[in-house]
Amino acid sequence: MTALYDKIGVNYAQHRQPDPRIAARINTALGTAKTVLNVGAGTGSYEPEGRAVTAVEPSAEMIRQRAVTAAPVIQASAENLPFADDSFDAAMAILTIHHWTDQARGLSEMRRVSRGRVVILSFDPDFRNFWLADYLPEIYQIDQRQMPGLSDFDSQLGPVKSIPVPIPHDCIDGILCAYWRRPAAYLDPQVRAGSSTFSKLGDISKPLQRLEQDIASGEWERRYADLLAKEECDFGYHLVVAE
Repeated sequence: MTALYDKIGVNYAQHRQPDPRIAARINTALGTAKTVLNVGAGTGSYEPEGRAVTAVEPSAEMIRQRAVTAAPVIQASAENLPFADDSFDAAMAILTIHHWTDQARGLSEMRRVSRGRVVILSFDPDFRNFWLADYLPEIYQIDQRQMPGLSDFDSQLGPVKSIPVPIPHDCIDGILCAYWRRPAAYLDPQVRAGSSTFSKLGDISKPLQRLEQDIASGEWERRYADLLAKEECDFGYHLVVAE
């Protein structure tokens, strides 16, 4: 079985640590579920403690990086979950749906195996307020192509609730927007390797050079001064919860 992260996921666990504030929101969204299926589980981030978690992950590289204390994992895809109907109290999928080859089928499968809630952390493809796009405008096009809108979730899961997930300024999970108040981090190729968006861009050496120059000259700080006083910021991430 091949998967994107077999190629780009080396050292993934180093930069994609679960942020406790985001984890708390996910845990709350799961409600009283005792058994949870984690779909597209990666290296095990955000698998809640105190619940019986089963993980599904297609990438052998991601499975290799899972800690020995992580939940038991089965190598499989979201589109073909190897479980009977209503096998779990809840199903969760954290920043993974944009990698699925058939999002509608994957959502349908999550609904099938969960007798309770389905909880998904995703990103609004219509969001347009991240300064990195001033240097790399292609990131909006990538999101538009790969991220489902809220109506897509409704059509597969029934009525859903969307809960904004603001990103802390010192977020320890290296998602695309994690470094919104730490711009120099985007100059680090290892940091960029933690976000699949960068793997879908072409040659970005010139935009990154411009960013580096703006940081050094103080232009970045002048242009985005309003961000520097904020502890957290909304960048379009949200929890989608279906009962």
